[in-house]
Amino acid sequence: MHTRGGARLRAGALLLTLTVLLTGCASTPEPRAARPEAEDHWRPAAGLGWQWQLSGRLDPTVDVPVYDIDGFDHDAAAVADLHRRGRKVICYLSTGAWEEFRPDAGKFPDRVLGRGNGWKGERWLDIRRTDVLEPLMEKRIAMCARKGFDAVEPDNMDGYRNRTGFPLTATDQLRYNRLIAGLAHRHKLAVGLKNDLGQIPELEPDFDFAVNEQCAQYGECAELSPFVKAGKAVFHVEYELPLTRFCDGSRRLGLSSLLKKYELGVWRQECPAARPGKP
Repeated sequence: MHTRGGARLRAGALLLTLTVLLTGCASTPEPRAARPEAEDHWRPAAGLGWQWQLSGRLDPTVDVPVYDIDGFDHDAAAVADLHRRGRKVICYLSTGAWEEFRPDAGKFPDRVLGRGNGWKGERWLDIRRTDVLEPLMEKRIAMCARKGFDAVEPDNMDGYRNRTGFPLTATDQLRYNRLIAGLAHRHKLAVGLKNDLGQIPELEPDFDFAVNEQCAQYGECAELSPFVKAGKAVFHVEYELPLTRFCDGSRRLGLSSLLKKYELGVWRQECPAARPGKP
């Protein structure tokens, strides 16, 4: 309460006293609980086995505790079926690139669309334009929550390291990635940091797990150690190396590693370090 001068000081004091007597000191609000806003969201532990399938007819029978599937391509019934089978389910979304084949593609104005990112029908987004992108991405994340997903895998989160057509900086990327993490937590979903190895020291506290492609091929897997040391899962895939070339290293680092084909269909080979367990 703000005082407005000596003439009202006495009246203000009397009013405050009466208020305290009537409300039992309820005029002083209780502090917020000292817990994260989204404490009830899932936190995948290091070493969990997983399946990553983004193409083909979904096979729900792989005996692993975690599935990562496309958020647009699968409905609530598919997510519920995986839950009945004891799986946690991650919702794959592209948050750093535009995809012409998505149902909301027409809502992205041309001014935020940059160069192609190497995949047909996809272009980098100007992540500086959070005034445009935040409401669009929140709708996507809300969709994942409505369908019953447990987490979000936001893809293309390292545009600042690529030729996007925009002068993106590391600071721009940190701001945007934290924005996406905050949106996921607002909807009570876990969120994973996809690739973006160089910013792991800054971003690990904001994310609940990591998803990585080809860190063994490029000798970068040790950079994911902050997640494992924090007890958080690192879901890792290789495409071109045989299991014998990376599984020993994955086991030492505590990664959940798979060998997959680029189309990310049903086929998978699993490293011994990633075994089915409690999600």
